[in-house]
Amino acid sequence: MDVITTHVNADFDSLGAMVAAKKLYPEAVLAFSGSQESNLRRFLIESSLYAFDVRRARSVDLDAVRRLILVDVAQADRIGRFARVVGRPGVEIHLYDHHPASPEDVAATVRHVEPVGAATTVLAELIRERRIPIDRDVATMMILGIYEDTGGLLFSTTTPRDLEAAAFLLSQGADLNAVVGFMTPELTVEQVSLLDELLSSRQVHRVHGIPVTLVEASRDHYVGDLAVLVHKIRDMENLDALVAMVRMEGEVQVVARSRIPEVDVGRLARALGGGGHPEAASAAVRDLTLIQVRDRVLSLLAGAVRPPVAARDICTAPVKHVEEGTTLGEVQSLLERYHINAMPVVRDGVVKGIVTRQLVGRAAHHGLDRAPVEDYMVAEFATVAPDAPLERVKDLIVRGNQRFLPVVDRGRLVGAVTRTDLLRALDGAAIEPVELPRAAHRRGALRMVEERLDPALVDRLRSLGRAAADRGMQAFLVGGIVRDLLLRQDNQDVDVVVEGDAIALARAVAEHLDATVRTHDVFGTATLRFADGSHIDVATARTEHYARPAALPSVEWSSLKLDLYRRDFTINTLALRLGPERFGEVIDFFGGLKDLKEGTIRILHNLSFVEDPTRILRALRFQLRFGFDLGRQTRKLLRSAVANGFLAQGRGHRLFQEWVQLLSAADPVEVFERVDEHGVLAAFHPQMRYDGRVQSLVERARDVVTWFELLYLDTPLRAWMVYQLALLDPLDADAAREWARSFGVAQREGRELLEVRDRAYQALGALRLALHGGRPVPDSAVYRILHPCTPETLLFMMAKTRDDEKRRLVSRYYTRLAGTETLLRGRDLKALGIPPGPVYGRLLEGLLYARLDGQVRTRADEERWVLERWNARTGPAA
Repeated sequence: MDVITTHVNADFDSLGAMVAAKKLYPEAVLAFSGSQESNLRRFLIESSLYAFDVRRARSVDLDAVRRLILVDVAQADRIGRFARVVGRPGVEIHLYDHHPASPEDVAATVRHVEPVGAATTVLAELIRERRIPIDRDVATMMILGIYEDTGGLLFSTTTPRDLEAAAFLLSQGADLNAVVGFMTPELTVEQVSLLDELLSSRQVHRVHGIPVTLVEASRDHYVGDLAVLVHKIRDMENLDALVAMVRMEGEVQVVARSRIPEVDVGRLARALGGGGHPEAASAAVRDLTLIQVRDRVLSLLAGAVRPPVAARDICTAPVKHVEEGTTLGEVQSLLERYHINAMPVVRDGVVKGIVTRQLVGRAAHHGLDRAPVEDYMVAEFATVAPDAPLERVKDLIVRGNQRFLPVVDRGRLVGAVTRTDLLRALDGAAIEPVELPRAAHRRGALRMVEERLDPALVDRLRSLGRAAADRGMQAFLVGGIVRDLLLRQDNQDVDVVVEGDAIALARAVAEHLDATVRTHDVFGTATLRFADGSHIDVATARTEHYARPAALPSVEWSSLKLDLYRRDFTINTLALRLGPERFGEVIDFFGGLKDLKEGTIRILHNLSFVEDPTRILRALRFQLRFGFDLGRQTRKLLRSAVANGFLAQGRGHRLFQEWVQLLSAADPVEVFERVDEHGVLAAFHPQMRYDGRVQSLVERARDVVTWFELLYLDTPLRAWMVYQLALLDPLDADAAREWARSFGVAQREGRELLEVRDRAYQALGALRLALHGGRPVPDSAVYRILHPCTPETLLFMMAKTRDDEKRRLVSRYYTRLAGTETLLRGRDLKALGIPPGPVYGRLLEGLLYARLDGQVRTRADEERWVLERWNARTGPAA
């Protein structure tokens, strides 16, 4: 049986989505999971919906359900008794919703969740796309759902797709007169009385400086359409944020509305066990009194209300600038070096003008490269103070058409807001996003910090943040640790970036944190080391530029934004504030949170792989480690960089180290398939290839490494070396040495790698000779051949040979022979009357071989064997 259902206390959007879903699943049963809003109940009585045979939840045999279609809801705790079906083996869940994703969402086989104003819109688009015919009644019921959840297409959550869906339904005969009749009902006497009580109870609370209105009332019986009353109060009083709480029938109904992005009532409702959008949400709270619910709402508002955004919150600081007297040609070089489009021109720290890339480009065209910048800069411009509200910033940039807005404090330049900064602020991405991991709001990220990081580390990070703030600096946790926090993975590499002097900060906090400091003055970095063996790397925010492809970068001090811009991929550009006022807040300048959610590896700029070819291997490593995809443009640029020789040009020890990390990060077969797909192997060496023969050898190498790890021998193993030996196997000795030289590792890892390779071939040859003629090979002979070999040598031998007998001998050596020791030691030989000397080594070696071959077993056997050899050599002892 297929069942279509929705959330309890269903509304018109629930109904519209259910009726639409019936068109996609014509054999499915419609069933409400619980009660309906009173407006909807009235509609059900007066409409033609009886033709759809809507059942009550209790009449559905849950054991017969094989597919559950959920509309306008994604959480199991909001679908009544149908929650028992969720997670049951053999039951598919198909989901159609428009609410923001939540960790409590059910896992679905088919999932259509879209950022639109109504769930019905999602289904209307599918019906139109599949050309499914609908009649006038269905179209009317569907448009009712869209109109209700979008406030007659007037709510801020309304999207162009909602308008297009409504237009489509009108074209199918939807009756707007019916919509008006059911959407604007007359208030009953009870509703008027409740409205009056709510208005009389009105209280305004300022949360982070933003007014939030609370109203409350109590009734002994149920009064319907509370949401309608809340809308009326909001419109009558012109309120930006409103929370209504009404006790009736054993629970407290909470309905909240918001007109401003700073107040997210959806987050408030979810914390109360309900759900909804940032603009409209509700919850039903049981087992608490009205007073307790009010106190709970007040405590939760701090997390649901974002502080107003000011210029200081979104500006880039410090700002790259030029002094008066700088030539336009010099300005053009600086703009290109730092990948920026505008710069302020200053005199003695005071902004005197603005110069843009377009201006200096046109000036260069006219031969004005040597002209002083002040002759052609924009001298008429606006500035803002650090506490200027976002609306003022937006007005100057949008209406004032000023693409670069200096932030000035007491006449001094302290930052700048660009159009990109403004767009990210308006979208919320750079300040305080809404849902993890797509975006990490402060409370959610802070909870993850406290849950996943060691408490001692959290205390140290707080101390660094406080110390930085006390000295007029800002400190941020950056890099892979932030990414892995949001992915709920472990990472012990703790990197802190400081807008200010990182070395001075590290020295200032070292004594308080009981740490030692190691500084690197040239790079502006310091390492704090603690008694427990952990450390924190602290660096001054910096930027870098490359003189040529694959060269090492030149580094200069900069801002957090430019520091993050120099990194490899967007998912590695996330930062966490460490300052005391906003500790744990996520900063995302480059869309890293979106790429984390979507599972995408994306570079920051088009020359990224050219300037640093090690990023090619790093991209593939992250792709395999996290199961992410390369962005389309990133994939194209990666292949272009390989094809144009930049990877080959970048060969060296840094690239080799990145290659070792890639080999260590994932299944070697996947690694080699992925790098060969992108032409990487040919860039390493023209003779290097991944054909069927090499693939078979790599697969065998993987199998023997797995076998070795299951022995639990507590022996360290560099598995990457075994896999690399398999890849080098087709190359002759000269080609292999050439490969090592090209990577700059001929005297390092490469030398050892080639020695291991040679030893493996020699040992295989020795085993072949030992097995010649079919005679049994003594254990002592196996030991003599294999004992000089490292674990990597032995495992490569097992992978390389297809001779089962050779593999058996290597396996026997590891499992039975490698740990064999004699019971006697040198002091025991001395006690037997044998004078010390080189003879001890020869006797003990022969004794070991005798034990391996079963000639001796006990201590007495060993003493007898030694004395016999000694006496045979010197004659019987006197």
